[in-house]
Amino acid sequence: MARSLPYPLGVHPRDHGVDVAVMAAHADRVQLCLLDPDPAGNGRWSERRIDLPNLTYGIWHGFVPDVQPGQRYGFRVHGAWDPRRGHRHNPAKLLLDPYARAVVPPEQGLRPELYGHQVDAGLKGNHRTIDHRDSMPYAAHGVVLAAPPPGPSTKPHTPWARTVIYETHVRGLTKNLPGVPDALRGTYAGLAHPATIEYLTGLGVTALELLPVHVSQSESHLEARGLTNYWGYNTLGFFAPSPAYAATDDPAAAVAEFRQMVQTLHEAGLEVLLDVVYNHTCEAGVVGPTLSFRGLDAATYYRLDGDGRDIDFTGCGNSLDSTQARVVQLVLDSLRYWVQEMDIDGFRFDLAPTLARGRNEYHADHPMLVAMRVDPVLAGAKLIAEPWDLGPDGWRTGQFPPPFAEWNDRYRDDVRDFWLTSGARVANGETSGGLRDLGTRIAGSADTFGAERGPAASVNFISAHDGFTLADLTAYNVKHNQDNGEDNRDGTDNNHSWNHGAEGPTDDPAILTARRRNIRNMLATLLFSAGVPMLVAGDEFGRGQNGNNNPYAQDSPVSWLDWDLEDWQDDLLATTRHLVSLRRRFGAVHPSRFFTGEPGPSGLRDVAWFAEDGTEMTMAHWGDAQRRMLQVLFAEPPASIGTGETTGSLLLVIAGAAQPPTVILPDVPPLSSYELLWDSAEPRPPAPGSTPLLPPATEIDPSPDSVRLYVAR
Repeated sequence: MARSLPYPLGVHPRDHGVDVAVMAAHADRVQLCLLDPDPAGNGRWSERRIDLPNLTYGIWHGFVPDVQPGQRYGFRVHGAWDPRRGHRHNPAKLLLDPYARAVVPPEQGLRPELYGHQVDAGLKGNHRTIDHRDSMPYAAHGVVLAAPPPGPSTKPHTPWARTVIYETHVRGLTKNLPGVPDALRGTYAGLAHPATIEYLTGLGVTALELLPVHVSQSESHLEARGLTNYWGYNTLGFFAPSPAYAATDDPAAAVAEFRQMVQTLHEAGLEVLLDVVYNHTCEAGVVGPTLSFRGLDAATYYRLDGDGRDIDFTGCGNSLDSTQARVVQLVLDSLRYWVQEMDIDGFRFDLAPTLARGRNEYHADHPMLVAMRVDPVLAGAKLIAEPWDLGPDGWRTGQFPPPFAEWNDRYRDDVRDFWLTSGARVANGETSGGLRDLGTRIAGSADTFGAERGPAASVNFISAHDGFTLADLTAYNVKHNQDNGEDNRDGTDNNHSWNHGAEGPTDDPAILTARRRNIRNMLATLLFSAGVPMLVAGDEFGRGQNGNNNPYAQDSPVSWLDWDLEDWQDDLLATTRHLVSLRRRFGAVHPSRFFTGEPGPSGLRDVAWFAEDGTEMTMAHWGDAQRRMLQVLFAEPPASIGTGETTGSLLLVIAGAAQPPTVILPDVPPLSSYELLWDSAEPRPPAPGSTPLLPPATEIDPSPDSVRLYVAR
């Protein structure tokens, strides 16, 4: 018999067979179940059960000969049924290998009527027939994969300071995209199609952040209503890409398709980041399905109370127990796999505080976070935390250690407040406020992220998959989630939005003009703030979701991008492309360190703040709750001076008033001229060289509620 080791976990081909290792620390017996189609081709299947002979530190393992890549398999686990201690062993359940590289999900799994017979088989092949009716209907199972051939990594390694993230969904982006063949729409291959890549590179983004692609399973309450978990935040397996997004019906071929997608995007200069859900699984609470983790070893994998019930920090029924070494191992093994074998560039961690909780409380030095920070395989990966969960003291923005970046909800709320919530108050004749907070966010949120981390720790966003789109922020005061079937109870009520005078669609030209201008204002603020900007797919051309701020269950036109653009959307798309290109051009707005206010080689301070009269902002200005005017001068970074490739400094003029006063451009030596690059009052960007050069101290009259960008030389 070939030697067997308890690592690596999973099922891996070797020497005319497979090494098998699975964690089931409290089990009495574990069987590998090999699923085979009937040679007669009648659509029926048989199952061979092989006992794993070795147990080492909770890992059952063995070498099984004559198993080839492509073999379908699962596990059956024998042991105590003692729910109060977390033990829910039931050999009637065919269980998915948590380390399966390719997965046939439950909806495609084996039904009882497709089983011809099942047999117990020893390692030497002795068989006995057993009852075939004890299998779980539609059981998920794995597919044995050969290791991919080694090859050079194609990662672009875009610096954080140059990164522009585009959050998107594999299906939603290409479901209706012109130029993508029908057979490839909504798939990994569709995402890598030349039509998709041409659009993304033309937009100017540098990284795709994909909503979860790990194989997942919809909740039963959604299936009962004829819906699915479209977003995918309900993971079934942490190593396999979802076959639902593949152009092929073969789960193994889906893995190759995913890998080819990553390589093709890399060749176009685009990084691929995965939104990953290591905080819970699709098995929900104890009344949920037993598909894998619960049947193998619920007492190790899940956080349980003294009665064996799930402790839920996620709002999804269960929480993986990151205090357990085997759970830390699972997460690290998964991350390394995606980096090494699938060539992924980084990860966004859903509900990240759950990963770093001790018994209850969050710890920045939690072993899970320490392991990620020091792991050599992850050293070059981008790591982004969603810094909140639903547990006690779950809001932790700014409290993750380097090298983690974080979704900055303070940025989101303060920018929304300035342009929308306070804008609504101004329209009603009330005090506005928010200028000091806006300035703090534009400067990189130094109040939130310490000097060791710098502005790149702040992933700035105004909208994301979760919440209103940018267009809906300007069109709805309240959520409209009736299509989700939860009586509009789901989704946040804290939207910081403003409908500009009419709820939803309107033909009023004044309202439409104001809405579209504020979309442009927020895009400009996002792209000309220190930190890492994130756009959500469709915001670049004003996509809406009919006021639904939680379309997690909408695998429908509500969530898919509609590429049949109206004229104003074409204008907005041209504007977004222009703004992204300007951000790339002006290094002053993506510094690697926080601004100091100290003069550089040019004599200009790295950032300077001016009032509308051209004088420097004072504490009185910043404390004035009525103030809506601000000029920000970003000095050209020293690295570009004297290279012959100087771009100039950048002036951002923010006129957030209904009747803005005359603005005097700052007179700051050695600057000698200003040239207008863009004005949010205009639907489209100006033609290059079409605006005159203005000397310092020139008076300008910005439009109400607008942003202007000038290059200062």
